[in-house]
Amino acid sequence: MRKSSYIYLHGFASSPNSAKANYLRSSFSSLQIPLQTPDLNQGDFSHLTMTRQLRQVEAEFPPPPTPVTLIGSSFGGWASAWLGQQQLQCQKLVLLAPAFQFLSHWLPKLGSETMQRWQTEGYLSVYHYGEKRSLPLSYQFIQDASHYQDEQLQRPIPTLILHGIHDETIPIQASRNFAASRPWVKLIELDSDHSLANVFPQIWPEIGAFCQLPA
Repeated sequence: MRKSSYIYLHGFASSPNSAKANYLRSSFSSLQIPLQTPDLNQGDFSHLTMTRQLRQVEAEFPPPPTPVTLIGSSFGGWASAWLGQQQLQCQKLVLLAPAFQFLSHWLPKLGSETMQRWQTEGYLSVYHYGEKRSLPLSYQFIQDASHYQDEQLQRPIPTLILHGIHDETIPIQASRNFAASRPWVKLIELDSDHSLANVFPQIWPEIGAFCQLPA
């Protein structure tokens, strides 16, 4: 069986230099397995869309038939689920606090006034944790994301979800709902928040076992 290629997708307004990305890159490196960590901002966070992100990651895939395992965090987890749906070369998914129902969780926090201003002006100032500063984000981000409905994610691809029960960004119920009707999904609930920072040592053995990595 061919060895899988591993690609990590960071979260929204994050970067390949996040604590999670660095931890996983180091953990894979300890097994002498490369982990690709593309920068999904592409130097142009202002014009980020889900569609652009999917096309970018597809271009990172190795030539077929090499299988691909995607590991995605938050918005990157949601994107990973869509790549798993669309790309048969993708054979496994590891989703860390995936941002299912993303718009329904995020937009109410912004409020109707902010949303209306964003639509009128075309851009909204969003704090970017990777850049450590606020950057404008095009309203096209919302228009594009609205086309991606979780109900359409029905390809039975082996999926491991790791989600904190104290997550205030993407409530764990989003992952519970997703897993409930998809028997190919294994959900592990952790005593953590959205960052999962306090459970990194718990996460890695679960990923290793699921991906059948060498001990």
